[in-house]
Amino acid sequence: MSTEEPLYWGLNARSYCTLIHVSQLSSFIIPGLGIILPIVLWIAHKDQNEDINQHGRVTANWLISLLIYSVICFVLTLIIIGALGFIVLGLMNIAFAIVAAVKANKGELWVYPLSFEFFKR
Repeated sequence: MSTEEPLYWGLNARSYCTLIHVSQLSSFIIPGLGIILPIVLWIAHKDQNEDINQHGRVTANWLISLLIYSVICFVLTLIIIGALGFIVLGLMNIAFAIVAAVKANKGELWVYPLSFEFFKR
């Protein structure tokens, strides 16, 4: 009888959930990767672990919401205020990813504020 915890890409479930949130910040290295990578991480193991599924859902909800907010800011750049909106969105994304990752590392699920619920929990 094995009591070993399953590993997901070499990480335990809690660390993997943390990685889902932190991976959003990869857009600073390769633009667009911060949207694709968290979703790929979620989809890869969502059926194998409920915690991974929950963390992936809240992250995907935030990313889609962030995309909607970005489109609104893009339209608002015509009247200059959109540039400020992009700065605020960028700072919120960094802060939210860090808070969610810290909570995930503690085994807690944190729902991103201001995110629409496209994927039900």
